Amino acid sequence: MIAIGGGLALLGNVDRVIGLAQQFEIENALTIQWEVKIIVVLLIVVDAFLKFVWSNRLFGYCAIIMGSVPNDSKDPRAMPRAMQAAEINIRAARSFNAGLRGVYFALGGLAWLAGPLALFVATTTVTCISWRREFASGSRRILLDEAALEAGMPPSQP
Repeated sequence: MIAIGGGLALLGNVDRVIGLAQQFEIENALTIQWEVKIIVVLLIVVDAFLKFVWSNRLFGYCAIIMGSVPNDSKDPRAMPRAMQAAEINIRAARSFNAGLRGVYFALGGLAWLAGPLALFVATTTVTCISWRREFASGSRRILLDEAALEAGMPPSQP
């Protein structure tokens, strides 16, 4: 919400942003071009915020459903309710992760204010960092170490 407010404040003071950019000899663009760049980043941040809010709501639903799962595992309602909770939790986690990605790319998108080359470098960097964290991290290896879980052992260390 702070980032959204800051972005809106920037839109109200585009002339100051242009003056600052000229001091650093950054791209000399029209006011409308600066406004479009700020609006694009703001749209990404707003989308990320809405995904965070939605994930928070879904995590709340998940907690309520988990609380309604019968304690007796033989109760015919136990497994369907647990599966509902699991599915809602998965959807909440996906929405939360999408919100995080939105924040990462909004930060990369801010580089567009410094020009197209800065945008390319920042977006490439954000993509590489995101890929590494999601597909090549130690925490992912731990989560995928099913053999250790089945054997009741701690996950292997990278």
